[in-house]
Amino acid sequence: MLRRLHGLPGIVLALALTVTAVTGAVLSVQPALDRAAAPAIPAATSVADLAAQVAARHPGVSVIRLRADGSLTAAFDEDGARGVEQIDPATGAGLGPYAVSETTRFITNLHRSFLSGDAGRAAAAIGALAMLGLSVSGVALLARRLGGAGALLRPVRGTPAQRWHGELGRLAALGLLLSSLTGLWMSAGTFGLLPEAQGTSPAVTASGGAPAPVGTLATLKAVKLQDLRELSFPDPADPADVFTLATAEGERVVDAATGATLALKPATALERVNDLVRMLHTGRRAWVLGLFLGLASAAVPVLGGTGLVLWLRRRAARPRIAANVPARSADTVILVGSEGNSTWGFAGTLHAALTAAGHKVHTAAMNDVSSAHLAAPRLLVLAATYGEGAAPQSARHFLARLARLPGRPAVAVLGFGDRSFPHFCRFARAVADALDARGCPQIVPMKRVDRRSAQEFAQWGRDLGAALGHDLVLAYMAEPPKTMPLVLAGRELYGEAVGAPVAILRFQAPSDPRTGAPGRLPAFEAGDLVGILPPGDVMPRFYSLGSSARDGILEICVRLREGGLCSSFLHALQPGATIDAFIRENPAFRPAKGRAPLILIGAGAGIGPLAGFVRANAAGRPVHLYWGGRSAASDFLYEHELAQHLAERRLTTLRTAFSRDPDGSAYVQDRIAADAPRLRELVRQGAQILVCGGRDMAEAVTRALEPVVRPLGLDLPTLKSSGRYVEDVY
Repeated sequence: MLRRLHGLPGIVLALALTVTAVTGAVLSVQPALDRAAAPAIPAATSVADLAAQVAARHPGVSVIRLRADGSLTAAFDEDGARGVEQIDPATGAGLGPYAVSETTRFITNLHRSFLSGDAGRAAAAIGALAMLGLSVSGVALLARRLGGAGALLRPVRGTPAQRWHGELGRLAALGLLLSSLTGLWMSAGTFGLLPEAQGTSPAVTASGGAPAPVGTLATLKAVKLQDLRELSFPDPADPADVFTLATAEGERVVDAATGATLALKPATALERVNDLVRMLHTGRRAWVLGLFLGLASAAVPVLGGTGLVLWLRRRAARPRIAANVPARSADTVILVGSEGNSTWGFAGTLHAALTAAGHKVHTAAMNDVSSAHLAAPRLLVLAATYGEGAAPQSARHFLARLARLPGRPAVAVLGFGDRSFPHFCRFARAVADALDARGCPQIVPMKRVDRRSAQEFAQWGRDLGAALGHDLVLAYMAEPPKTMPLVLAGRELYGEAVGAPVAILRFQAPSDPRTGAPGRLPAFEAGDLVGILPPGDVMPRFYSLGSSARDGILEICVRLREGGLCSSFLHALQPGATIDAFIRENPAFRPAKGRAPLILIGAGAGIGPLAGFVRANAAGRPVHLYWGGRSAASDFLYEHELAQHLAERRLTTLRTAFSRDPDGSAYVQDRIAADAPRLRELVRQGAQILVCGGRDMAEAVTRALEPVVRPLGLDLPTLKSSGRYVEDVY
């Protein structure tokens, strides 16, 4: 629900609020400019001192004000004309006529009412309410994504748009919450929705004596000029008239002859709150706060733009579900758990087939599970598994929410995963067990689909159809990704002598056939993935990139696997040959920004992205690389380049381990265990650890690192949750 409220409605509102945000950002600079321009008020000067100086120059002075912008002004009547002059607080001298800039007035009216009077003020109030909702829902969604409110300060990972949206939203949230809440309060006051400030104004009687010089009046001498709000002078023609002195404490009535306080009307609690709200909203009398609020407002257009990008990507990634009936009207509910949205394609096929068979079907994300979904007669769950058996993005909260809801529909669970992983479909298994534990009858036993197999999905459909009493044909056809041609520019082959060939392949974009100009590669970073379609197959194989687009090449490291369709194809390529490929961002596997040390660990072809990280380290950040191969003489990948990086200080240290070295075999985990004290000190300094390579190697590295970090009061799950231990494991 939060995502729906924060999604398209949030984008529309954020874009509509751009005017308010931009004008607010412009106005936020004004308090700082005013502070710089306004003369300083001497700490020892009293209201009486300044009033005497002004009255000596302007006998017809009527009001002296200390304005919110820090200016002291005096209004006076002389020779039948009325004037307002800015006053030097130190001398009482005039600094010229006072007037508000027409530009500032225009921007203020545009900000408060869109130049449309009361209708515009109402629209501004609605905008403040929308901003409040967007800010609260945005913080809640970010907390959910990062693992709870306690994790809100963790690094935001994801695509550039996700990082910009999350990081900027987190920085701006407090300012936007403050601006929206105070804006709503001020709007409520404008439209009379707040109670009137109540205060008593006691009747007073002046002494009626001859007015004393204003500079001698005791009450005015007791008030510092910097505490003044307004001083109203008595009418010279009325001997019974009085001075009225307004400060933050309230309003005093002062006898013009004796200087005594005749009455005090203290500021009410509501008046004090109103003053505080105005200060918090405008930054007046608090210029640093004003700049902070301005920066928060300036973030709104960027948040709107990145939000639009994220929404469009989610919308493009999910299939359009036709005839998606409301959950309460459905006889069959399909819930989908997906990380990269591929499972939604299978759900769309299932939804269409069931609808064609006469069922009323509702499809939604597993995170959206509600009592309405569990009230349907049938519940079909399509759940992918993410990483080490974890729930995917759209299903992270399913099990917790399921435990709080009633309902026991008949269920069927279909898991999606990769059989080569040890935790094949673990999350789907957990979902099936949870549904079984609450007593939900099974329509068909849980089934697992390996690597998005259309054949296994179709067989599950036939089994499901038989249980439902009708044929069910699930003809799933994966939409082929949009690819681009890449031309092999060079190759280096290693490892043939030890029976484990590894090729470093470097591709370029093809030249423009019309002009011969070099082609341009798409944007990518080392650690991102390239999907390659081998001939005659629509299923892409993914390889970690060892270069960035700035290098002018797309580089991968590929081990030849026996019977491997794609690796055999790539190893057989000769320079000039062309492949079809596409880029998939992998922002989760990337060095964190900053100067903290990096510990890079890999084996075999897993050195590819690690070498790319080293290559990109022009700033000389401390980088320590641990890498394992088979033979230094046969498969020392990137040997010469790494030596150059050591000389250039892009690489701080290099520890290698070769399992078939005649001088003594070792594995990368052995080097880690031997260097435990040094690695522990690097972790204590805040080092980030990035591991790339085969699963067996990664598990051995995990076992070797646990005793390294344990004396620091840490463990690898903790480091993983904070982004300081990151894996790209296959």
